[in-house]
Amino acid sequence: MKALLILGLLLLSVTIQGKVYERCEFARTLKRHGMDGFKGVSLANWVCLAKWESSYNTRATNYNPGDKSTDYGIFQINSHYWCNDGKTPRAVNGCHVSCKALMNDDITRAIACAKTVVSDRQGIRAWVAWRNHCQNRDLTQYTQGCGV
Repeated sequence: MKALLILGLLLLSVTIQGKVYERCEFARTLKRHGMDGFKGVSLANWVCLAKWESSYNTRATNYNPGDKSTDYGIFQINSHYWCNDGKTPRAVNGCHVSCKALMNDDITRAIACAKTVVSDRQGIRAWVAWRNHCQNRDLTQYTQGCGV
């Protein structure tokens, strides 16, 4: 009985935490999904963006009190503009996806939505973390040694 309780708690903690990608694993996943060079954005820029937005965590969230929106998942996609969380006032849902779907360990939907975001007029500049930590910087460290 005690063993089942411990196993249950371990599984619950994994479920809540989500998948935290290793840098190179994330880079290879993005490469397989056609992100390297998508809309002129290099793979290193995507990896840097995710590092600073979520630390590569698929279940990361961040509440924005100003507009009462929340950023979701590995790319921290915003509920005001891009996904539906059922609670953000005047949400647009530009990716036509639930915010919960952006927090799956399989990041296919998150990648598809990130492609939609970067295709918008702001492009990669839509992400504050990219502007603050990646823009105009040497990003070779983000893909170095990953074989991509």
